[in-house]
Amino acid sequence: MTLKFTKMHGIGNDFVVIDAISQSVELTPQQIKHIADRHFGVGCDQLLLVEKPSGKFAGVDFRYRIFNADGGEVEQCGNGARCFVKFVHEKGLTGKTGIDVETARGVIFLQLQADGQVTVNMGAPCFAPDEIPFVADHPEISYLLDLGGTSTNICAVSMGNPHAVQVVADVDTAAVETQGPLIESHARFPQRVNAGFMQIVDAQHIRLRVFERGSGETLACGSGACAAVVSGIRMGLLKSPVRVAMCGGDLNIAWQGGDSPVWMTGPAQTVFEGEIDTASLAI
Repeated sequence: MTLKFTKMHGIGNDFVVIDAISQSVELTPQQIKHIADRHFGVGCDQLLLVEKPSGKFAGVDFRYRIFNADGGEVEQCGNGARCFVKFVHEKGLTGKTGIDVETARGVIFLQLQADGQVTVNMGAPCFAPDEIPFVADHPEISYLLDLGGTSTNICAVSMGNPHAVQVVADVDTAAVETQGPLIESHARFPQRVNAGFMQIVDAQHIRLRVFERGSGETLACGSGACAAVVSGIRMGLLKSPVRVAMCGGDLNIAWQGGDSPVWMTGPAQTVFEGEIDTASLAI
């Protein structure tokens, strides 16, 4: 039996996207990890499943599920969301350029623009520690995080998934490789966290690197870009809209503060299509 897939990327953050509406898909975490392996599988940062709505939310068009390279399911992926709407449109699964999509943390709106860019309503950011989740007595704009022998100030925010954002002088020399794993698995983040390293270029331009939970450092992180901009605006360092430059390319992020949603705009690209022999996944 074979499983059809499409390889896509959003500014270098790459995905294996699988239509679970037109074909039966049952994958274990170990099989997903095998597919994501860049030496023995297809290779990707995340695997995305396109499914029919579960019925939990009224009026949605699809269900969007995200699995990291380690096989674990997560709540949100902004770059993947842009690829998602392009995929369902190219595959003829919908004729609509604007769709409402169910995720593990609620419903998001995706809009395919005429120029190929995609705008995503990422929802309102969440700063309540117990909802991120993050261990803290009460909400603060920033927190001191002990990393064992050193410490750093981080902003904790959920964009449907948890993020810890710190400001650095230069992302090129930031301690992403050493601090990233320590922050990702820190005890104060019980569901682990995406660690963002943000350099302020000016009030409407930042550079960003993100060490993603379950995947390591990626070329881009859409929800991480949103979390960084939100954090910078709350600290009084940024003003909307903000251009976020990452290793794989740029995103434009807008947020008006408070309970208003974060809007992300950027590209999505189809790379190639293929088929996986499911017998090779019998691990």
